[in-house]
Amino acid sequence: MADIRYIAIEGVIGAGKTSLAQKLSEKLGANLVLEQFEENPFLEKFYEDRKRFAFQTQMFFLINRYKQQQQLNQQELFSNYIVSDYIFEKDKIFAYLNLSGEELKLYESIFPLLERDIPKPDVVIFLQSGIDRLVNNVKKRDRKFETNLNRGYLTELSEAYNNFFFKYIDTPLLIVNTSEIDFVNRDDDFEELYTQIFREDRGFIEYFNPEVRS
Repeated sequence: MADIRYIAIEGVIGAGKTSLAQKLSEKLGANLVLEQFEENPFLEKFYEDRKRFAFQTQMFFLINRYKQQQQLNQQELFSNYIVSDYIFEKDKIFAYLNLSGEELKLYESIFPLLERDIPKPDVVIFLQSGIDRLVNNVKKRDRKFETNLNRGYLTELSEAYNNFFFKYIDTPLLIVNTSEIDFVNRDDDFEELYTQIFREDRGFIEYFNPEVRS
């Protein structure tokens, strides 16, 4: 594997993307890039009425993500490592799940124009998680705007993520089964995952399935 300087972490809402990004950035002394979801004024309304507020929510995220990702080219000059809790392409997962008709056509005409200027990560880590764990994590963090985020939507989203990464070939990819790993609270789990990320003999696409600890 080539040198890894830019790491991006992906997964469904509640998978632990931000927690892992924070721990990795701290260990590496990396520049941390976090998705600014709390700035989206439509998000809470979207969880209340997906169909009505999907387009506004999607376009705000698209432009916001684009602006943030554009800054990475400058940040690379001042940092040995960059760790992000999302990839720009994830925007399409939500768009194809929530938009339709003319709104989707408009989105499809805009996205390629923005995507071509976005830097690619050296490796993407996809955190795969079961629905029960996702639901519990969302409840545990108790964010006001996620009050109306239901199990049905998380299930749809999980299926969309799995389908997206099943076909993903844009960058090296490490798929992590998180059902038996707790990289937030168990240092051994985090160190094991860290080793997998920087393993020199890791292939272009690999699946990491940690063993159950006794």
